[in-house]
Amino acid sequence: MSESDSRDDQKELGKLGYAQELLREMGGFSSFAVSFSIISVITGCITTYSDAIGPGGPRAIGLGWPLVSAFTLIVALAMAELSSAFPTAGALYHWSALLGGPGWGWLTALMNLVGQIAVVAAIDLGCARELGAVLGLSGKAALPLLAVVLAAHALLNITRVKLVARLNDFSAIVHLLGVALLVGLLFFFGAGQPLSFLARGDVTNRADGNTSLGFLNGLILSMFTFTGYDASAHLSEETRDPERRAPFGILSAVVVSAIAGYALLVALTLSIRDLDAVTKSDHAALFILETVLGPRGGKMGLALAIIAMWFCGLSSITSASRTLYAFSRDGGLPFSEKLAKVSTRFRTPANAAMVIAIAAFVLTVMTTLASESAFVIVAQVATMGLYVSYALPIALGVVARRRGSWKRRGPFSLGKASTVVASVAVLWTGFVLVVGALPPNLLAGGILLGSLAAMAALWQLFAKKRFTGPRVNLEALERTS
Repeated sequence: MSESDSRDDQKELGKLGYAQELLREMGGFSSFAVSFSIISVITGCITTYSDAIGPGGPRAIGLGWPLVSAFTLIVALAMAELSSAFPTAGALYHWSALLGGPGWGWLTALMNLVGQIAVVAAIDLGCARELGAVLGLSGKAALPLLAVVLAAHALLNITRVKLVARLNDFSAIVHLLGVALLVGLLFFFGAGQPLSFLARGDVTNRADGNTSLGFLNGLILSMFTFTGYDASAHLSEETRDPERRAPFGILSAVVVSAIAGYALLVALTLSIRDLDAVTKSDHAALFILETVLGPRGGKMGLALAIIAMWFCGLSSITSASRTLYAFSRDGGLPFSEKLAKVSTRFRTPANAAMVIAIAAFVLTVMTTLASESAFVIVAQVATMGLYVSYALPIALGVVARRRGSWKRRGPFSLGKASTVVASVAVLWTGFVLVVGALPPNLLAGGILLGSLAAMAALWQLFAKKRFTGPRVNLEALERTS
């Protein structure tokens, strides 16, 4: 990166009211890699395959994944346009605050943090559970292992920012090679079902036997997997030329994940030999791998899933800590000064990374006490919480455009299609929330509603008089454009 380019990035950040505190070294591939690693198709497809094939049958995968992929790309397009116009850390919070005011920014920040903390918890809990199974430990070992995994991720994010960036890049390569290996082996040794099998929807493990609701329940695999692509935007202040590279990171991560994930899911589904046994299995993807490739194949699939989850959890804490850091530097939380502190030695938001890891552990413990299906519930809360935070700035952008208060555009712009794309993205988010709260997932919906109610109360009682939002408002920013 040339010195003049570095000055240009700092100048653009200065227009938004912030000094360059974080280390800006990420390129285009790294921006893609961090979002791609958090989406983590190996993690999502293998760990939640049972939650799709059980209630929804092959149709929830064969038709559900392309459906969710298409609408996720629409959300990503709307998000990419915003990231190009306002390239800051804690992106979603900043967009909502600029476009709708401090209250909307405050709500978006908290919802995004709830979603990101739940993602960290779900991914690292899955990693801990599967690691415990490999080591032959009992289920009680999951929480201690979770604490170790979270501590390792936090420590790396605090002290080894350059190493974390390289690990994110390496993670993307591991994911692509891992998917290619699994797909190749499954098609060579398995793949005995016809393509029409992908549309079969006459089976469900729902107690009421409702296959239509089962199909909707099964979409949670795709919806949960397609989260975290906002990471490219959250790391804008560490990315060179973020107005172009952050949108590229968001969109390329979604497109590559859609293709790679579908290839893996199709290979798994067409390799099913006993559909009834698969729908009843708690580890359906690994059951298929063991059936087709033998015990060694199952272990290989499990090993890939553990590696993918470890990388995914590492990247998730990176993204979440930037959101917490950015929200805190604007005074959005108690102890904001400490949470926004950047280590002078490592140039990382050290306190924010540590708090995210602790919060993820506490959330997991609380959820485990409430239900035995901790992973599923945390995954659903993460999905719904994140999509609320995605929809808010996108919807506020539509309103701001119509009012004429937002004219600033970045290098990536949807032009006249902007309002239509954004509106469809918001409608899709509403559908995601409905799917996530359908029976038997009422607890996840209750947690989300409870969180929203608590946030609204906190805003009215405490934050409304104290929080003023970003340092530069939209009107002032428009004048500098």
